[in-house]
Amino acid sequence: MTVPPPLPTAGPQARAAALDAADPLAAYRERFVASDDVVAYLDGNSLGRPTRAAAERLARFATDEWGARLIRGWDESWYELPLTLGDRIGDVVLGAAPGQTFVGESTTVVLYKLVRAALDLPEVAGRDEIVVDAGNFPTDRYLLEGIAAERGKRLVWLDPAPHAGVAPADVAAVLGDDTALVLLSHVAYRSGYLTDAAEVTRLAHEAGALVLWDLCHSAGAVPVALDDWGVDLAAGCTYKYLNGGPGSPAFGYVRAGLVDRLRQPIQGWMGAEAPFEMGPRYTPHAGIRRFVSGTPTITSMLAMQDMLDLVDEAGIGAIRAKSVLLTGLTLDLCDELLAPLGVEVTSPRDADRRGSHVTIDHPAFQEVVAELWQQGIVPDFRRPHGIRLGLSPLSTSFDEVRLGVEAVRAALVRLAA
Repeated sequence: MTVPPPLPTAGPQARAAALDAADPLAAYRERFVASDDVVAYLDGNSLGRPTRAAAERLARFATDEWGARLIRGWDESWYELPLTLGDRIGDVVLGAAPGQTFVGESTTVVLYKLVRAALDLPEVAGRDEIVVDAGNFPTDRYLLEGIAAERGKRLVWLDPAPHAGVAPADVAAVLGDDTALVLLSHVAYRSGYLTDAAEVTRLAHEAGALVLWDLCHSAGAVPVALDDWGVDLAAGCTYKYLNGGPGSPAFGYVRAGLVDRLRQPIQGWMGAEAPFEMGPRYTPHAGIRRFVSGTPTITSMLAMQDMLDLVDEAGIGAIRAKSVLLTGLTLDLCDELLAPLGVEVTSPRDADRRGSHVTIDHPAFQEVVAELWQQGIVPDFRRPHGIRLGLSPLSTSFDEVRLGVEAVRAALVRLAA
């Protein structure tokens, strides 16, 4: 990775202004809906801002498609949307060839389907261990606890340091002849640690295990190359860096060689061989459609299409480069303004091991976040006492970072007075 240039030695405001002035992606900020009462939005890794194009698309859909075309819309485009949009996500942000990505339900449901299907493959069916890390997002851990109990499997827990994440050596230490599946997050939801997915995948395959990557905190912000890495399965949400809106559906990826070999457990009519024949028995569709279950949530798929256009236009490499600069400025300002007040940075310092958010910790942060929200400074609180500063490169300015960090400092000073 190219090392970013050193920050100017001027004060925080001048530094942020210089970075904004030099930002080749600065114009993209105008293509998002802004709110007058939000001074700095630093939670793009939880819910991305809507694009202006998406707001217009949603309004047009109600009249021009839903209202005008009515049921005919299914024949004209809606029926294929989980697959055509899946291919678009695969092409723009996943490094996946067509026919391997689908848009389904929530991340929880998509993960469940992929895990259950994977465990039934003959090459791992006799293996009893599933590797997961204790710092993974709750959904991933809770799902695996339930599936392990249901299928008689054992969970092998990795326990990385809170400020870090799972390294290849951690995985290698627990892999063995009984490992069936490794499920990890590419970017840790709390610390932002960016795992070496290619190397972990290689190690798991050497041990005869399958790998499933949770891409919720990387898709759209960090370069991903599922096909090149040889990944078996992946899933991720679309309301963070893909800006699909609250509750927009998740995507799932299945490596081409596994698509027709996996039988997913939630056998709904839309994944059947001939859905509209309403046949007496379920026969899975040939190809990635078999992973679709019920009627797709069409309105929830609309907004992300415009964000994918922006990501494609800007280029994931340029997006990642700005992400590195945004998080780098965040770290510098936290060291300068917050560390003297007892704030601890609990995200990786190495840009190559850091996603697009930075987590800082202080015992007073729950009270601080409530105060910041009232001021229109919107970060994310994570227990027990962490603030996540989630930086979505196309919609976040460097000055928003400066305003956010300075507001945290001001709140801590007031609380200590």
